[in-house]
Amino acid sequence: MKKTIATLAVGLGVALAGATLGAGSASAQATLANVKQKGFLQCGANTGLAGFGVPDAQGNWSGFDVDYCRAVAAAVFGDPTKVRFTPLAAKDRFTALQSGEVDVLIRNTTVTMSRDTALGLHFTGVNYYDGQGFMVRKKLGVSSAKELNGASICTQQGTTTELNLADYFRANNMKYEVVAFASSDETFKAYDSGRCDAFTTDASGLYAERLRASAPDDHIVLPEVISKEPLGPGVRKGDGQWADIVTWVGYALVNAEELGVTKANVDQMMKSDNPEVKRLLGVEGSFGEGIGLTKDWAARIVKGVGNYGEIFERNIGEGSRLKIKRGLNALWSKGGLQYGMPIR
Repeated sequence: MKKTIATLAVGLGVALAGATLGAGSASAQATLANVKQKGFLQCGANTGLAGFGVPDAQGNWSGFDVDYCRAVAAAVFGDPTKVRFTPLAAKDRFTALQSGEVDVLIRNTTVTMSRDTALGLHFTGVNYYDGQGFMVRKKLGVSSAKELNGASICTQQGTTTELNLADYFRANNMKYEVVAFASSDETFKAYDSGRCDAFTTDASGLYAERLRASAPDDHIVLPEVISKEPLGPGVRKGDGQWADIVTWVGYALVNAEELGVTKANVDQMMKSDNPEVKRLLGVEGSFGEGIGLTKDWAARIVKGVGNYGEIFERNIGEGSRLKIKRGLNALWSKGGLQYGMPIR
């Protein structure tokens, strides 16, 4: 009898847990419908990082991550302008997504196991492969991070940089003094004013922030990359359709570059005999309809923002102010890691 009661109790617990999960999932499944009902995408953005996400004096946003937000809007609405941006500090970004304040988070956020499994979030891929580095003043006379023993280092709270910093100095048996601030703006201003010897964040951020320095040419980025920082978009868990949409928007951008489909030639490429191009642009198959979009969902994206390479080059590439090389973010066929999953 005890065994029977225990079994029933376990069964009831599983059923209740399943009912709770089901209710949560049903609620979360409304993201696409909610976005369409509002008539715009609410995108969690950076508070201001040159090349990645920053508003101008008139409130017009631009940047690599911003264009990813616009790509999602283009896929959903056929219009890349149907997006609004919520600037979020690092400490606020996950709460804003969890609470539904934003529909998607696209603002230089590192994908980690704890974030992906313990915060009720789901990351939809990697749009930028990065790594943490250091910036110092040239006059410090340092050419390697291993020469920073005893240095004071400015970093931002609530990010992966603090743990990486501690790990690196411990592994190299060096001492340091951490000077931490709540926002990236406060952190860099403290470094620029001389409150610390070095500034650490993702390497992409170092190049962006150096542009804001009072004398940019007085600073150098040290060669060491001390961590893996795969940056990617995040959505709430429980909505498979919405996760699929954001995931495949990223793959479509990369596939378009691989196949030579650009913002300028997308209409012409609709007539291509290449079956991969036909499937990408919706000439054959109904892959977009399978995730709640239109057949030409990917064509909408490329018309709106271009392909992955175009987004990279105009915002952060060697022709931009940041002058970042493609490196790991080159296509897999050109020595990089960017690889678009096949649409078939």
